[in-house]
Amino acid sequence: MLGRFKIIFLILALIGLGGLYLLLRELPSPTKLTDPDFFPSSTLIYDRNGKLLYEIYADKNRFPVKLSDLPDHVKWATIAAEDKNFYRHHGFDFGGIFRAAGNILLHRALQGGSTITQQLVKNALLTPERTIQRKIREAVLTVGAEFFYSKDQILEMYLNQTPYGGTAWGIEAAAQTYFGKTAADLDLAQSALLAGLTVSPTRYSPFGAHPELARERQKRVLDQMAESGYISRQEAEQAGQMELNLVSPGNTIAAPHFVFFVKELLAEQFSQRIVEQGGLKVTTTLDLDLQNFAQETVATEVAKLSKLKISNGAALVTNPKTGEILAMVGSKDYFDQSIDGNVNVTLRPRQPGSSIKPINYALALENKLINPATVINDIPTCFAVAGQKLYCPVNYDGQFHGPVQARFALGNSFNIPAVKVLTLNGLDNFIAKCREMGITTFTDPANYGLSLTLGGGEIIMLDFATAFSAFPNLGIRQDVWAIKSVTDQNGQLLYQKESADGPRVLSIETAYIINHILLDNNARTQAFGPSSWLVVKNHPEVSVKTGTTNDLRDNWTIGWTPSRLVSVWVGNNDNTPMSYVASGVTGASPIWNKIITEALKDQKEEWPLRPDAIIGTGVCSLSGQMPQSEGSCPTRFEYFLPGTLPSPENLTGQIEIDKTTNQQATEKTLPENRELQEHQVITDPLGTRLCLDCAFPTEPVIINPNTVFAAPLGRQPAASPSP
Repeated sequence: MLGRFKIIFLILALIGLGGLYLLLRELPSPTKLTDPDFFPSSTLIYDRNGKLLYEIYADKNRFPVKLSDLPDHVKWATIAAEDKNFYRHHGFDFGGIFRAAGNILLHRALQGGSTITQQLVKNALLTPERTIQRKIREAVLTVGAEFFYSKDQILEMYLNQTPYGGTAWGIEAAAQTYFGKTAADLDLAQSALLAGLTVSPTRYSPFGAHPELARERQKRVLDQMAESGYISRQEAEQAGQMELNLVSPGNTIAAPHFVFFVKELLAEQFSQRIVEQGGLKVTTTLDLDLQNFAQETVATEVAKLSKLKISNGAALVTNPKTGEILAMVGSKDYFDQSIDGNVNVTLRPRQPGSSIKPINYALALENKLINPATVINDIPTCFAVAGQKLYCPVNYDGQFHGPVQARFALGNSFNIPAVKVLTLNGLDNFIAKCREMGITTFTDPANYGLSLTLGGGEIIMLDFATAFSAFPNLGIRQDVWAIKSVTDQNGQLLYQKESADGPRVLSIETAYIINHILLDNNARTQAFGPSSWLVVKNHPEVSVKTGTTNDLRDNWTIGWTPSRLVSVWVGNNDNTPMSYVASGVTGASPIWNKIITEALKDQKEEWPLRPDAIIGTGVCSLSGQMPQSEGSCPTRFEYFLPGTLPSPENLTGQIEIDKTTNQQATEKTLPENRELQEHQVITDPLGTRLCLDCAFPTEPVIINPNTVFAAPLGRQPAASPSP
């Protein structure tokens, strides 16, 4: 019996030893940490045609330094930021592990629990895979490192081997890269910034897509140093306010805003170590020739706008069929620190002005609340929202245009009709449609008002390109993307973008009508003239929309064909207002015109396909209604969704008139001055009535959005606004 137990024990022991062997086989020795030949491989980022955009030589920008040669605040900033108990533990900080686990479980906030020793062996000796085997190997190597090396040796190796972003591996390379000085000369503020980078060099880089995060992280490190007693609270506050005096990273990088955007995507998908030293070969969607043209155009044209107090511009070119980013210009000059040029405006929230109106009109068309010939009375109008001041929008030109059909209201970008259309749609429904189409910045409807259709909420240009892709794609949204494929240094494919159709967010018919309105030069001539920058030479099929915020802080132009979509913004990064921008004449539109002309130079005209269900017929030019008989009214041609054809024209109606002014009676008109008369009258979908043969109204109509019933075409509103 005893012999049987011995055999079982022996078998289990052999199994255990075999498992341990398999677990730890090919485990590198911790002594390899000091091997001078242990270097990472370079990563290469290419455009779609194989042209090199950026080359990361991690092994050529590493300058080892001794810990004794560094200022104390470099050491203490690193310890405070990464491992405050470094000198008190033996490789593992169980308190830190428990704190990290608690934050993840209780607050759902990701937080690392690794010590400096663990990070050193993980980054230098192991792969970034998240497996139990890797964690066990990490633990074994951590024990070995603590056995073979002193704490100061471990910290010195960590400082010399940790990635600080880009080609900067180690504290000396980081000091040279970011501040143009040796690590021995770093001050407290600079040391804190570099210590804060190591947790995520791409995210917190002062040269990356979000440079403001570098400052936030730096101040957090200074707070941690003060909490640990390494510096005083006053020293932390003073260091947090100091100028950093960053040096330019140089202009050898092609398409820098795009490259750092791609690097951030790679870091999220793989790991910082793989991105910085994994020898990746990354093929992107960028067209470098088009990128260079767009960059030069933005820089040249913005330089001409200095008298208008415009200092910056941005542009994005995509293929709406696929979502591929073909060009990304985040500012007029990435290396111009005077305008925060390294900030990528294509990723920043900015107000879109009237350029968001197509989504508003598309929603109303989709729900058959209007058709392209629906008259929306552009007259003095105020909207009464409970608990708020009266909202009285004005048009860009300061004029009122009377009865305006939806095609011309959108084409000329009149504001009052757009706010009326949003009132019909309802704010909640509009925000829901925007989010469905890809705009991520609109959240709780309680945070917005009716000015949202005039650009009263911030959007991101990248989101805008996604949302507007639904128009050239006849209702299908295609999210934008940047990386086609990634291979490792052995040529093994790590990632391949799979083509897939996006969700349908609009009907084919609605998308077609929006496209047709916005390519119709006649529909915008009243506001922009017949020969504006919105007309693209040799490509009359281009649809386009402009937008300028009321406070003149943002000016946009976005336009498209089925295969190219170009978005352009001009303004100032510090959000100061421009002095004057005539949308469609100056500002973003000339830049947009030149870029889309270049993008389409080798392509034939590509008109949007007319769906079979679309109905085309003549309507009365004034009322937008059907002629009662041939020749009964001047007509024009219009397209309609099924079930939205207008009724026959009948303009005669009874309306109350103020006898003293010959205007429509208002709530201020005395009873003895009111008289019911028969006139030519047009009523819009909100119930607003306009007498065509009376004096033009000067007193605003008051509309309560809560009493407007948005009835589909063919039905009458349940309530009319107050006169």
